[in-house]
Amino acid sequence: MNFNEYADSELMALDVARILARQLRHHLKRNERVTFAVPGGSTPVPVFEDLCAVHLDWQRVDVILTDERWLPEEDPRSNAGLIRRHLLQEAAAAARFIPYWCDTSAPEDAVGDVALGISPLLPIDVLLLGMGEDMHVASLFPDGDNLAAALAPDAPILMPMRAPSVPEPRLTLTAPVLGQAYDIHLAITGEAKRAALGRAQESGDPALAPVLVVLDDAEVHWAP
Repeated sequence: MNFNEYADSELMALDVARILARQLRHHLKRNERVTFAVPGGSTPVPVFEDLCAVHLDWQRVDVILTDERWLPEEDPRSNAGLIRRHLLQEAAAAARFIPYWCDTSAPEDAVGDVALGISPLLPIDVLLLGMGEDMHVASLFPDGDNLAAALAPDAPILMPMRAPSVPEPRLTLTAPVLGQAYDIHLAITGEAKRAALGRAQESGDPALAPVLVVLDDAEVHWAP
């Protein structure tokens, strides 16, 4: 892990957007298309708003989600809706976005088709993640019903996830997919999440601290 500390979240967002753009350009020089995996949540929004105006060959960038709440895009909690509002704007509107949600009652009904759609896009070239105070990344929650299976080395690409700590079912990329990304970034803010990162390192157990599945290879970006 490489830890980067910033004076404030605005400076962090600017720097993370700059780094992501540089790495996307790097992969575009070597590949016909690149895969950029992004989270929902509030922390990455300023990063997306700085990144979307950057001029690179967005037409060759495939944007996928690290996880999705099983809600329609018009729901304010939808990760796809957040990505469309804050990342897929300006220059980045040319990127190809692969949403996960479809009109089914449960993620189990769609997981096979969604996995088939993103399988050709793997491994991830550039991965951005957030982290909760419970040390979860994507929808790998410590109290998730399928966490053990999602952490397994032979886990499928995607897995449905439910947890008492969240109100809706999720569909999430699994630990092997996240861990195999070429460039991994974790962006967090606040003292509580910095303390959670320390607890994760002390625990050494991904079942208690799922962030550990990416932490060794991650660039961590933190602001107060």
